[in-house]
Amino acid sequence: MNTSQSVPTLGTHPTAGSNPGRAETRGLLANATYDLLVIGGGILGTSVAWHAAQSGLRVAMVDAGDFAGATSSASSKLVHGGLRYLQTGAVKLVAENHHERRVLAKDVAPHLVNPLTFYLPVYKGGPHGATKLGAGVFAYSALSAFGDGVGRVISPAKAAADNPALRTDNLKAVAVYGDHQMNDSRMAVMTVRAAVESGAVVLNHAEVTGLRFTGGRVTGAELRDRTDGTDFGVNARLVLNATGPWVDHLRRMEDSGAAPSIRLSKGAHLVLKRKSPWGAAMATPIDKYRITFALPWEDQLLLGTTDEEYTGDPADVRATEADIQQILDEAAFSVRDADLDRDLMTYAFAGLRVLPGGPGGVESAKRETVVTEGKGGMLSVAGGKWTTYRHIGRTVMNKLEKLPGGALAEDTVPVKELVRRTPLPGIANPNAVAHRLLVDREPGVRMDPLTARQLATHYGSLSFDIARLVNEDPALGERIHPDGPEIWAQVVYARDHEWAETVDDVARRRTTLTIRGLDTDEVRGRIEELLARRD
Repeated sequence: MNTSQSVPTLGTHPTAGSNPGRAETRGLLANATYDLLVIGGGILGTSVAWHAAQSGLRVAMVDAGDFAGATSSASSKLVHGGLRYLQTGAVKLVAENHHERRVLAKDVAPHLVNPLTFYLPVYKGGPHGATKLGAGVFAYSALSAFGDGVGRVISPAKAAADNPALRTDNLKAVAVYGDHQMNDSRMAVMTVRAAVESGAVVLNHAEVTGLRFTGGRVTGAELRDRTDGTDFGVNARLVLNATGPWVDHLRRMEDSGAAPSIRLSKGAHLVLKRKSPWGAAMATPIDKYRITFALPWEDQLLLGTTDEEYTGDPADVRATEADIQQILDEAAFSVRDADLDRDLMTYAFAGLRVLPGGPGGVESAKRETVVTEGKGGMLSVAGGKWTTYRHIGRTVMNKLEKLPGGALAEDTVPVKELVRRTPLPGIANPNAVAHRLLVDREPGVRMDPLTARQLATHYGSLSFDIARLVNEDPALGERIHPDGPEIWAQVVYARDHEWAETVDDVARRRTTLTIRGLDTDEVRGRIEELLARRD
């Protein structure tokens, strides 16, 4: 596509089956009393909303920004068992993580979760020897019932053939194991969609300005729509605070004297263009406890992560120059310099891990989920990770079922009775979807194979809805940027079906334009035009 072309004309009116408009959604929220109001649309909030709606509760979920707009879209993009947990003897935890990982990959989201082979290089003078790491990856694969093959050790020559960018100086051996990865933003959007299909009412860019109280109990929230400044409120029998790094901010709205309950650790990542083929991800030990990743992801190279205490405003978190240099320096242990050239960088980002309060450094703090109840009855939940996000949702629901007085139990189908392994929308084999997209075309029209693959692995069978938009207006089949696979139909779809309100919602989280460095001023301007045609 010539980037000087005019923006496609379709999209003036929402497509069939579109989400309700913001004014209609505000009306739904303001004119009913919900069983559960979830504040925060990240990993925890979306999972709880999904499970609560499945259980028959009347559920509302709001977020001050976009869904997964902060920490939940700033992860390492891994769905993994947690190899490093074996060092601490957490065998049961690793086995549980493996179970959830494989359920996601096989039954819940095979269209979004992809298998990934990992190479763990052993260098002369490194923190771990080949024998130890070989035994470790074997045990790791055994805890997954060898579902991804047998963890083993291979020669440097074999590893270098698969990953030409691998630094082979003083390389003694390479341990191999299997895990999975995903696009966290797409997982979040699909989970929000699943919650809505189960009956939840959701609104992003809706900031909590205060809490509602009845007899000293929290019974709802005052909100402001950040898109137009409209004030409104939501009544609820129970309020769940799932605001991640902001969890204590909301707790202080409930109780001004609430003591801090969490601490934050910053994790930064870099995205680079790939110069070499990457047949496997790299997980390189930096010291006895830390590993740095070099992951093939979205046709790019994802590097990271850092782990340092953060005490500033969560809204200001970003990857600093010091973070960038640290990541590049650590990647250089196992990646050749030519593949780490700064000119290859397309994006840098940072997120905040929410950790339980306590002594010691953040790098050694437990990555666990904590649920607390405030003096006004508001529940706060913090912590967790993508791999076990379904489990976290069920855990919180179990907590809700056991609240004193049975506040919600009378209206709830117990978690244990819910449909097991409920799939996310669009579930399909992505290879089959990509094939169909390529062959099911109008005469004389053919979809680009890269675009077909991108749609299949980010939308699953919902890709056919996007293809129909292109059939209605072929201009929407043009690439948004000539160097990326995404097409204009995805912007219209994000606007009408995926709650995209801002350019960043589209460029950073509904598509991969930003992480590829393709969200030019011209592209952003055209996206803004399409978003403005919502009405």
